[in-house]
Amino acid sequence: MAWLSGLGAKGSCMTDYDEHSTTGGGFAVTSAGRAGAFTPEQFGEEHLKYYQAAAEFSRNQVEPRAEDIDHKKPEVLRELMQQAADLGFFLVEVPEEYGGMALDKATSMLIAEALSPVGSFAVTYGAHTGIGTLPLVYYGTGEQRSRYLERLASGELMASYCLSEPSSGSDALAAKTTATLSADGKHYVLNGTKAWITNGGFADLYTVFAQLVDGDSLKFSAFLIERKTPGVSIGKEERKLGIRGSSTTLVILDNVKVPVENLLGEVGRGHKIAFNILNIGRWKLGIGSVGAAKYALGEGVRYAKERVQFKRPISEFGLIRQKIATSAQLIYAGESMAYRTAGLVDAATAKLDKSDPEYFKKAINIIEEYTIEASILKVFCSDALAFVVDEMLQVHGGNGYTEDYTVERLFRDARIMRIFEGTNEVNRLLIPATLLKRALQGRLPLLEFAEQTKKELSGPGRLPTRGTGPMADEARASELAKRAVVYCASYAATKYLDALKNKQRVLGELADAIAHLYGMDSVIARAERITQAHGEDDELTKVHCALASLYCFEARASIFQSLQRIAMMISEDDELDLLYERLGKLDQRYRVDVMGLQERVAEYILQNDGYKLSH
Repeated sequence: MAWLSGLGAKGSCMTDYDEHSTTGGGFAVTSAGRAGAFTPEQFGEEHLKYYQAAAEFSRNQVEPRAEDIDHKKPEVLRELMQQAADLGFFLVEVPEEYGGMALDKATSMLIAEALSPVGSFAVTYGAHTGIGTLPLVYYGTGEQRSRYLERLASGELMASYCLSEPSSGSDALAAKTTATLSADGKHYVLNGTKAWITNGGFADLYTVFAQLVDGDSLKFSAFLIERKTPGVSIGKEERKLGIRGSSTTLVILDNVKVPVENLLGEVGRGHKIAFNILNIGRWKLGIGSVGAAKYALGEGVRYAKERVQFKRPISEFGLIRQKIATSAQLIYAGESMAYRTAGLVDAATAKLDKSDPEYFKKAINIIEEYTIEASILKVFCSDALAFVVDEMLQVHGGNGYTEDYTVERLFRDARIMRIFEGTNEVNRLLIPATLLKRALQGRLPLLEFAEQTKKELSGPGRLPTRGTGPMADEARASELAKRAVVYCASYAATKYLDALKNKQRVLGELADAIAHLYGMDSVIARAERITQAHGEDDELTKVHCALASLYCFEARASIFQSLQRIAMMISEDDELDLLYERLGKLDQRYRVDVMGLQERVAEYILQNDGYKLSH
């Protein structure tokens, strides 16, 4: 079937799209703020206890040894990992029957955020507990789980994930590592080289992806390989720009005999394991980026309050305060999207019966449902982190460029986040591609929504009107932006059909617009929830609404800039005039006191020595 042919052919035209609010990508066709989004303000006491324990461990044990970690002082990182295991941080997502606690995704993300200040440790921890351990949790047999999970949860074994190769990074399925079944059928023989493997230098168990040779066909599959297996060797440690303390090596396989019992999942289904586990990695990377951005903002704020120039602390200067406020609004948006996604996944998973033999299959299907959101979190939050660390280094001036100040390390460590777990470019392609695929499958009424939009544009008074409350302008702007994005996406899909997958510039612009839709929807829902709980006159409510308003103001403008560029790229002859006319009707500006809102936010952040709106 062509990639996009038949878009919208399934499903009926609808007038109420809110039933899709809990569908992956459903935010694009549901009314702003109506999804009942989970927010950080809803964390329970147990959630916050885990966060506080992890934050205390990071503050007291990891951060004081950041320099030793960066210089790869022997055993420091391994010792800290064992301490983390002893405190139970390895148990979070491991099933109870294998010694774990089987806690929700919100808790695992809170811990990932709390452990984010030292990038090398955060990456090491995430690789072990996330992409290293979770393939076994979701796809392992009972025997495989019994053999390894409890030892991974205790820290006795360390895990690693081996997907990339020297010639196949983003194009993971082009891997050249091969697996061949032995003549007696008792083991597979693996040959090849895996590259950029986090924890490669000290891991005890590797999840390795290879092409299983079956006659003339290759079947991408996954295998569990122990480090001690003959034929496994480890390359030298890579010398890296950032995350210098984490272990990154080649893993070389030379006629490695792997028992058939160590095949993970099904033959030829390795891509499902690889991509679904990467989705989880993208959530964690997103919230880890938010945590690192909060930490960097705190460093910048404290420096700005202490640094005196022209007889005044630089924190009093307008351009410094602007940097602080803009950084905070990006953090607010990223945090809102991340924990909203965690809430969606946890709510769906909570409905499953853990005694069901199909539990893990159903649980991973829920994770796959939110592929779009996972890629959005990865792209948006890593880009936000890059902005924040750059601005906070600028706040430090020349001092920020030296190793004497923490922001120098934060700046270096942040750069990898736009490369890890699939580059941001690849993830940008995934966002609109998956959204349009869902429409093709009849799971999202994008084409129907686009048709509804055209009808609304055909006469006066049909477009959404302004409601009431402090977020009324932003909610209406979100409604109009959703219509503009879906209209442009469906227009491009209808015009190009299968060829759209090759229009990377168009897809990239669509991805950024879609990500901002999710951001706008998430911050509006959060600010409205705060308003309902505390009232419009509450000072904290005003800060939340200021952050949401500032983000929406910038996001709305960015969305329409992207759509205008798309219109120019896809239009021929008189098409551009038509597209611009319709976009113009949806591009309705509203008044925002940007300077006043930035002052409110900056003052709050400065008074609190950083971002202290949640946990």
